[in-house]
Amino acid sequence: MRDFSYVRADSIEAARKAAALPGAMLLAGGTTLVDLAKCGVAQPETVVDITHLKGLDTISVDATHATLGALAKMSHVADHAGIKSHFPAVSEALWQAASAQLRNMATVGGNLMQRTRCPYFRDPSNFSACNKREPGSGCSAIGGVTRGHAVLGTSRACIAMYPGDLATALVAFDATVHLGQRVLKVDDFFLQPGDTPEREHDIRAGEMITAIEIPGSAAARRSTYLKVRDRQSYEFAAASAAVGLELETDGRTIRDLRVALGGVATKPWRARAVEEALKGKVLDEDAVRKASGLAMEGAVDHGANHYKIELAPRVVARAILKLGETA
Repeated sequence: MRDFSYVRADSIEAARKAAALPGAMLLAGGTTLVDLAKCGVAQPETVVDITHLKGLDTISVDATHATLGALAKMSHVADHAGIKSHFPAVSEALWQAASAQLRNMATVGGNLMQRTRCPYFRDPSNFSACNKREPGSGCSAIGGVTRGHAVLGTSRACIAMYPGDLATALVAFDATVHLGQRVLKVDDFFLQPGDTPEREHDIRAGEMITAIEIPGSAAARRSTYLKVRDRQSYEFAAASAAVGLELETDGRTIRDLRVALGGVATKPWRARAVEEALKGKVLDEDAVRKASGLAMEGAVDHGANHYKIELAPRVVARAILKLGETA
């Protein structure tokens, strides 16, 4: 870990100015920054401490929307009565993320900024070729051990999977992220690798996340987050689905459906083809399972991660049918 300068920002504007300096990185919960610095990926020249900024840790929820301050702790958001009532998938996604100790430290803004868990990305001493770290150097994962890698949104430059849970739920319900002068949909905030895998987020110099806003909806109120993983705790998703369901007054016909995938793509992945295939249709198990297969349109495997192409539709179908039973 290299030596760095430390700055404690006393205002949002001061934090933005400091963050615009070359080599500067923001410090909130620190759970990601410390990891990346220890393994030699992050080498900040200046660490800008924003933990003392007032007003950025508030959580506001009503029937129309939720606003989460960027410094709100993951555990506080997960346990908030309004979030559990109006956005259960968001609460469930947070409870299934990381460990209790990390959830108590990590912030929701920092969670959106987390980097991939690709072992080749996080081991620069043994794998020098990584287009995320060094653009143009190659991708050590392609042709390597790929069981945990992405099958959607990949490119010839990168197949690293996005590991987060919260963002998957946010994408499902059209949440937005506030960056100061700009407000983006969370879906647009995350970038596919293409030929520039070093750019994972649409965030510019001098910008920082100040808040996340989630629109309320009937589908958000009847929602769930289903995460399948190799073990039941402290593990990233092999495949996950954030799903919200609204039925017509007959209790059988799908009025609105929201589906987003985690654990299978280079970013949180909205499965719009599944949504469109089922809207207006009667909630039927055969129809749900058939439509769920559309979640893998365009999927490309790299050997050991082929199982995700079969697993993800099953996770989607299971989540939809679970909500149908409680509707």
